[in-house]
Amino acid sequence: MSVENGIGVSAKRKEDQRFITGNGRYLDDMNRAGQAYGYFLRSPHAFAKIKGINLDAARSAPGVVDILTGADMAADNVGGLICGWGITSKDGSPHAAPPHPCLATDTVKHVGDQVAFVVAETLQQAKDAAELIEVDYEELTPVTDIAKALTPGAPQIHPEAPGNQCYDWELGDKAAVDAAFEKAAHVTRMDLVNNRLAPNPMEPRAALGEYDPGTDELTLYTTSQNPHVARLILSAFVAIAPENKLRVVAPDVGGGFGSKIFVYAEETTTVWAARKLNRPIKWTADRSEAFLTDAHGRDHVTHAEMAFDDGGHILGFRVSTKANMGAYLSTFASAVPTYLYATLLNGQYKMPCIYAEVQAGFTNTTPVDAYRGAGRPEATYVVERMMERAARDMKMDPTELRLKNFIQPDAYPYETPVIMTYDSGDYPLTMTTAKSMIDYDGFAARKAQSAARGKLRGIGSAAYIEACGIAPSAAVGSLGAGVGLWESAEIRFNPTGSVTVFTGSHSHGQGHETTFAQLVADKLGVPFDSIEVVHGDTSKVPFGMGTYGSRSLAVGGSAIVKAAEKVVDKAKKIAAHLMEASVDDIEHAHGVYSIAGTDKQLTIGELAFAAYVPHNYPEDLEPGLAENAFYDPLNFTFPAGTHIAEVEIDPDTGIVEVVDWAAADDFGNVINPMIVEGQVHGGVAQGIGQALLEGVVYDDESGQLLTGSYMDYCMPRADNLPNFKVEATNTPCPSNPLGVKGCGEAGAIAAPAALMNAITDALGVEIDMPATPEKVWRAAQHA
Repeated sequence: MSVENGIGVSAKRKEDQRFITGNGRYLDDMNRAGQAYGYFLRSPHAFAKIKGINLDAARSAPGVVDILTGADMAADNVGGLICGWGITSKDGSPHAAPPHPCLATDTVKHVGDQVAFVVAETLQQAKDAAELIEVDYEELTPVTDIAKALTPGAPQIHPEAPGNQCYDWELGDKAAVDAAFEKAAHVTRMDLVNNRLAPNPMEPRAALGEYDPGTDELTLYTTSQNPHVARLILSAFVAIAPENKLRVVAPDVGGGFGSKIFVYAEETTTVWAARKLNRPIKWTADRSEAFLTDAHGRDHVTHAEMAFDDGGHILGFRVSTKANMGAYLSTFASAVPTYLYATLLNGQYKMPCIYAEVQAGFTNTTPVDAYRGAGRPEATYVVERMMERAARDMKMDPTELRLKNFIQPDAYPYETPVIMTYDSGDYPLTMTTAKSMIDYDGFAARKAQSAARGKLRGIGSAAYIEACGIAPSAAVGSLGAGVGLWESAEIRFNPTGSVTVFTGSHSHGQGHETTFAQLVADKLGVPFDSIEVVHGDTSKVPFGMGTYGSRSLAVGGSAIVKAAEKVVDKAKKIAAHLMEASVDDIEHAHGVYSIAGTDKQLTIGELAFAAYVPHNYPEDLEPGLAENAFYDPLNFTFPAGTHIAEVEIDPDTGIVEVVDWAAADDFGNVINPMIVEGQVHGGVAQGIGQALLEGVVYDDESGQLLTGSYMDYCMPRADNLPNFKVEATNTPCPSNPLGVKGCGEAGAIAAPAALMNAITDALGVEIDMPATPEKVWRAAQHA
């Protein structure tokens, strides 16, 4: 039995009061006394040598405080940015990690690369001065396409990465897969493109640096998903300041989708400049800068082959992918096309053997890193497009082919051929649930009705699985991660009974202040409204690894539960002392501590007050009621489900209307059903955006970004989306104390494959994402 607003209740979000009334505190709302403004001069060229920089006219412009360059950073021994995940190639060599300077010194590698940092009294003065900087560029021939970049003779971007290769990596059993294909009755082959995406969170990135010469302390206010990791990298690797002299604060953050996990050049330069000039300095990106410099997502080119026996059972899977890293390696970029991608190519299926090879390379484009789902959408897209295509090739219903090959509910723990061990699930249940939700069996009649109106109708499925939590530390460490992926929490009672929860996780829209308060209310019996959740400040929260990979609840929430268990143990000792009983006789239920078999009891509020007014405490009982915990999970979590999309296409215009959507997801135990449903809606919207509308495009010859504004990069709008049908099944996760699996990325993982399968079903021919009206129209005419 749960308490009011405890686990399983759709409690209204606590944080929304300030957000919807305009009282959120975002970084650009923050200002400091004596603050100056920073502006970056960026390269207009995709690839060029810097032969000289003339700052004379710019330095004398009105309001200019200083103009800083890469030479200034080098003179201060400030290092470049790092990639925090090591990948080993097939030949045993480490991945190529070329220098990534915060301000370019001799060469610019993509349009938007930072060349100089102008600091002025006002932002407009900084912009005006930047116009006066004269840079002598010697243009070089750029390459933006990953396949071309990895071709012999392509322009060499980094001398440290011959042939533009970052790594050539493999996973699986090649010999076993080759043998499986030799005995196959049917082989399906496909070439697939996972289009490049710009993340576009509502709030652009920003940074505010402040230096206190009295204490020699630096503070960086930044739009980050993981402030402690930012502090670690900036201190240990970039050498901005010792870790104990660097405070990183991430206030309210307006969306991230992965793009704010990373340490960027801009916040690094801003906080360094604040100390150098002894002035608070603020930089805020405009949307054009965001398109040019926020880490992009996806950008895979894949050839896949799947072998089946004569009964339609999978025998083996072979995948070869080329992954675009962009001009530099971003913080976690190396892991996305490898351990976050190839390890999920097993999908929900019994696959005896898999062999994947990934060749990652550099191009003269914005760096590519994790974007909502991070490798898992790319894997699901390959697996689920292949399953749908194979079913059509073998003249089978695609859902029946999946059901034939699903791992069965009694098979757990299930060890895949690509590292992962799935711990729970019921894939046939989510499939049959989704089919029922969308009336799959009635589709033929609806297709005939559409045909009578001159429209094409299609239906497509995607049975996805993802690995969430991005843990445990021992596992990811063995795979090359540079950090442990635990989480921390502290629960601190105030004498009056209210509670402050400190979490190393960070919210950028997920509703942590609500769900974490629900956990504490449920576990400790404290009123929901008496609980405050604090995050995002390295001076307040002991340590934390941030939010990404749907890890907040499974890892961060579990740390809170562990801290709550310690609180209960301490409260039992206090109750036993006050009621003159044995600790073993104290029972706890919903914040009430009683002596077993009696009506003698104390509330948690009374115990908290006594903890801070310990007038008659024994010597062996410490005052206070505050506990912390670190939690390192036993395994990844494995959310899974089936999404089915139904579309109607007008062949005369190429417009695709998504007429129905069924999402049946298994997220394990659910803390707040309303928030979970909202996360599914948002993820599906982003997946639909990728499938229908979004795509970053560069000019092959000049390397210029052609989709650098909302005039050219099309975001999904309300009328592009259907009314979603969302249902949850539940096989609790056995690997964490809450039994939760994570929900934040599921929609973005499942949606592209489901929608493209539906479009293919309608057209009868394959096209690549995004399925724009022109592309669909041409395919319809061809068909």
